[in-house]
Amino acid sequence: MTLDQIAIALLGALAAWLSQARGDSSRKWAPVFGMLGQPFWFYASWQAEQWGVFAMSIIYACAWLRGLWVHWIWPRRAHGTGSIQLVPGRKP
Repeated sequence: MTLDQIAIALLGALAAWLSQARGDSSRKWAPVFGMLGQPFWFYASWQAEQWGVFAMSIIYACAWLRGLWVHWIWPRRAHGTGSIQLVPGRKP
């Protein structure tokens, strides 16, 4: 088993595991480990000339980037956003 295969297996499994965690503090690490695995996916699919897998790697990288954005770059505040929310049938 080569280094890229080991990295894909470990980082991919860890990212999937963390994405299903109950707590936000654990779940936010899923995209970090998912993105760490992407270069190995790109390398392995490029070397094997598996262009479908390479294309899917791009899609997965975009999904992991979204997770980085949501959890690390621009996270929402936990206790309200400071905006007013209107409920139908109620006066503000």
